[in-house]
Amino acid sequence: MWQQILVALIVAAAVLHFCTKYLPAAWRQQIVYFLVKRGYDQEKVSKLFNTKSSCGDGCSSCGSCETTPAASTDAAASASSPSTPLKRVIKLHVQR
Repeated sequence: MWQQILVALIVAAAVLHFCTKYLPAAWRQQIVYFLVKRGYDQEKVSKLFNTKSSCGDGCSSCGSCETTPAASTDAAASASSPSTPLKRVIKLHVQR
C-alpha cells in the first residue's frame, strides 16, 4: 500500500514538472487563471508556472495579446527608412 502511495506522489510530481516546464505558455496561463479562480495565490502560482504575475487573471495587463508601442515604433521607423536593411546579415570571414 505504501508503495502505491509513493508511486502516485512521484507520478504527480512528474506531471506537475511537465506542466510547469513543457506546456505552451497559453495553456500555462489558462491553468494559472483556473487556479486563481479557485482561490490560490496568484503570485505563487504564476511563479510556479513561469508566467507573469498579472497573466491569467483576465485583466489583460500582461501585454500578451497586444503589441508594445515601442516595438511598433521601431518597426515603423525601420520600414520608413530605405537605407536600413529589413533583415540582418551575418558576414562570415573565412581565414585560410
